[in-house]
Amino acid sequence: MLNKQQLIDKLLEELTVPEKALLCSGRKFWYTRGLRKRGIEPYMVSDGPHGLRKQSAEADNLGINDSVKATCFPPACSMASTWNLDMIYNVGKRIGEEAKEEKLGIVLGPGANIKRSPLCGRNFEYYSEDPYLSGKCAAALIRGIQSEGAGTSLKHFATNNQENDRLRIDAIVDERALREIYLTSFEIAVKEGEPYTLMCAYNRLNGEFLSENKKILNDILRDEWGFEGYVMTDWGAIFDRVKALKAGLDLEMPGGSGESVFAIVDAVASGSLTMDTLDKTVRRLLEANLRINDVDNKGFKYDRDEHHEMAKKAAIEGAVLLKNEGDVLPLNKDSSIIVMGAFFKTAKYQGGGSSHINAHKVVSPFDAFTDAGIDFKFVQGYNPNSEDSDESVIEEAIAVAKKATGPIIVFAGVPLETEGVDRESMAIPKNQNTLIDRLIGLHKEIIVCVYGGAPIEMPWVNGVNAILQMYLPGQAGGAATYDLIFGVENPSGKLAETFPYKLSDTPCYKYFPQGPKTVEYRESIYVGYRYYDSAKVDVCFPFGYGLSYTKFEYSDLECSASEINAGDKVKVSCKVTNIGNRQGKEVVQLYVRHKSSKVFMADKELKGFDKPDIAPGETATVEFELSSRSFAYYNVKVSNWVIDDGEYEILIGASSADIKLSTKLKINAKEVEAPYNAGAVGEYYCYLGTASNEAFKEILGHPIPSSEYLIEPIRWDTTLSESRVRFWGRVTCRIATFIAKRIIKDDGDNEMAAFMKSILYSNPLRPFATVSGGMVTINMMEGGIDFLNGKVCRGIRKIIKAYIKNNKQDKILKKLEE
Repeated sequence: MLNKQQLIDKLLEELTVPEKALLCSGRKFWYTRGLRKRGIEPYMVSDGPHGLRKQSAEADNLGINDSVKATCFPPACSMASTWNLDMIYNVGKRIGEEAKEEKLGIVLGPGANIKRSPLCGRNFEYYSEDPYLSGKCAAALIRGIQSEGAGTSLKHFATNNQENDRLRIDAIVDERALREIYLTSFEIAVKEGEPYTLMCAYNRLNGEFLSENKKILNDILRDEWGFEGYVMTDWGAIFDRVKALKAGLDLEMPGGSGESVFAIVDAVASGSLTMDTLDKTVRRLLEANLRINDVDNKGFKYDRDEHHEMAKKAAIEGAVLLKNEGDVLPLNKDSSIIVMGAFFKTAKYQGGGSSHINAHKVVSPFDAFTDAGIDFKFVQGYNPNSEDSDESVIEEAIAVAKKATGPIIVFAGVPLETEGVDRESMAIPKNQNTLIDRLIGLHKEIIVCVYGGAPIEMPWVNGVNAILQMYLPGQAGGAATYDLIFGVENPSGKLAETFPYKLSDTPCYKYFPQGPKTVEYRESIYVGYRYYDSAKVDVCFPFGYGLSYTKFEYSDLECSASEINAGDKVKVSCKVTNIGNRQGKEVVQLYVRHKSSKVFMADKELKGFDKPDIAPGETATVEFELSSRSFAYYNVKVSNWVIDDGEYEILIGASSADIKLSTKLKINAKEVEAPYNAGAVGEYYCYLGTASNEAFKEILGHPIPSSEYLIEPIRWDTTLSESRVRFWGRVTCRIATFIAKRIIKDDGDNEMAAFMKSILYSNPLRPFATVSGGMVTINMMEGGIDFLNGKVCRGIRKIIKAYIKNNKQDKILKKLEE
C-alpha cells in the first residue's frame, strides 16, 4: 500500500504531458479536472467568504441563477469588528460543516485585502485597514473551515483594493508599503492559517499581472513564507498561461477550454517550459486533490437552527455602539417606540456579487420586534429606491414624530454595495440625511441604527442621541439588532477601520479610485489610522473604538524588560477591571510607537489584542508577547525586516486614539543603511494627504509609470462599453444589452444587477473568453477584436478557424478525462 507521497511520485511518472496539463485547468466553472482512469477524482469549489454560494446543478457560468440555500453569516466587515478570533474560528467551523454536507472541496475565501479607501465596493468582504488584525481574522476563519475537511482559498493576492477597472488596473506601490501593509495581512494568514490554496488577483502590480508575478507567487509566497499549497486564478484572471505557470500559478479557473491545456503541452515540447516546473505544479495539485477526496462526508448533515444561532451571536458581537449620549440605550421593552426606515422591514444583511448567499432564513428587525411584542409604530420616512427627498413621506414621518412620547429609531444605511463597483461617495442617500436632520429639530430621543459594509459620512452625528453600527449582520441581523437595542446583550464590537468625517480627509483621497491604466498608492504606509494619528487629523470615530453598556478601568502595565537586544521577545501584561454594573467584553489593544526612528514611521501600529469577558467588579489580566517583528520595518536597501536602535513605547488602549497605559522600551540594534535619501522623501515624515512626483519616485525606486490610456484601437484591455467608439462595438453593445435583459432576473436585487452590469460593460474583453468555460476561446476573441476594429472579414475568418480548432481540442480532452 503506497502512502500519499509515493502515490503522487508514481502518478508523476505515469501521467502523460497532456494529462498533466489538463489538471492545471478547471472544468464546468466550479470543478477541477479529474482523470478517473488514473484514480484522480474532480472536486467542486464554491464562493464562500461568509457562507456558501454553491451553484445548483442548473448553474450558469456567471452565477446568475440561485445557489443552494445556506447560512449567511455576517461578512468580514462585521466579523473583524468582533475582535474575537474564537468567534471567527467557530463561524468558519460552521461554514466548513456546510461545505461538508454539500461535498465541496474548496471554499473560496476569506478575503484579506486591506481597506485602503472607504469607497472600495468590496470592503464588506474584507476585514480591516490594519494588516495585523486582518491577517489574524483571516487565519482564524481558515483554521475553522479547514477543521471540517474542506480547504480554503485565501484571496485576492494582492493589492486588489479597488473594484473599478480591477481586471486591468496597475497598482503602483512602493516596496515598503507593499511589505508592511498589503502583504503582511496575507503573510499572517498563510503562516498561521495554512490555507490549501491562494487565489491571485486580477490586477497588475508594478507593471506585471499578479497571475504572472514570480516575485509574489513564488519568491515571497513560497520561498519566504513557506507556503506549500497551490495558487489558483480568480475567475478569468489568466493572460499568458505558460508565463503564469512558470511564475507559480498552478490552477486556471474556470478553465473549460483546451486552448491553455495545449499551450502548456506545446511549451513542454518546444523546451520553453521544463518538465520539472510542470511536475512541481501537478504535485501541488495532486496533494490537495488527495487531501480533499480523503474526507468522509457521506450522510453528513449540519444543524441549520444551530448555525442560525451562531450567525446571531456573531452579529451581536460585531455590532459597534458608536454613541450613547445620556445612556439612552438600552431601551425599556415597555417603551412606546417610533420606528422609521426601509431597513427595518427589509433586512440589509449582506452585499452583492459573488459572495451573495441564498440564505435559508432571514430575520428582519421588524420580525424580531414583532416576535418580542414590542409596542412600536412604523413610518416609512424615506423612499428606499430614490436619493431625493419625498416631502410628503418626510412630512408624514415628522407628524408622527411630533406626537412621540418615547424614542425614535431610524434605520439608515448604504443601499448599494457590491463587487465590481466602487462607491462614488461616503454619503448615504440624501433623503435619509434629510429625515434625520428634521427629526433632530424636534428635540426627541433619536437613535440611528446604521447598516452597511463601510464607513459613511454622518453630518448628523452631533445631533442624535445614539448610533448603533450594525454593519452587514447576516441572516440573523434583525434578532441581533433587537437584542442590542433592548439590552438583552451588551455591545462589545470595536471598529476595525476608521470612520473619517468626510471623504476628503482620507489619506488616498486624491489617488482613489484611479484608472483605467494605473492607480498610484502615493500614501505609502499611511493607511487608515496610521495616517490619521500621524497627521493629527480629527476623525468621526477612531480605529478600535466602540462603547459598552458597562465601563472598564485599565491598570498595572508590566513589561518583562525595559531594555532588550534586537531579536529578543518581550512579555507585556495589564489589568482591566469592569467598574460597571453588568457583564461585558472589552477589546484591549496593544500598539507600538517608535520614538527615535530615522526612517519615516506611522505614529503607532497595532501589534496585539485580546477580548476578555469580565463580570461586574471583576478584574482580568491580559497578556501579550511581542516578537522581533513587532518592532521591525521593511528596509528596501537591504530587502529585509530591520529593527532600529532606539527608544520605543508600548501603548495599551481602548482604541488607537484612547491610550490608557504606556511604558518605554529601549532596543539595542546594529545600525543599518538608511533605505531612502531623507531629503528626497521629506514629505513622508509629515505626510498630509499628498506627495510630489519626486518624493513618490524616490520611495518607488524607479520612474512613475505613465497613466496615459488610449481607447483606440480596441484591444484586450478595452471594455465593451469603450468599444462603442467603433460602429461594430455599438452594434455588439446593443446585442449584449438585449441578451442581458433576458437572462438577468428582474427581482428587485439592485446589487446583483449592478454587479452583472459591471461584468458586462466594465470588464475588459479578455475575460469574456477566459470565463466562458470554453464556449469562447482566446483565438476566437482575437477575431472578435479584429471585427470590432472594422476588420470584419479577417475577424470572421479567425473566429471560424478558432471554433473548429477548439472543437477538435475539446474532443481530445474528453477522451483524456474518460
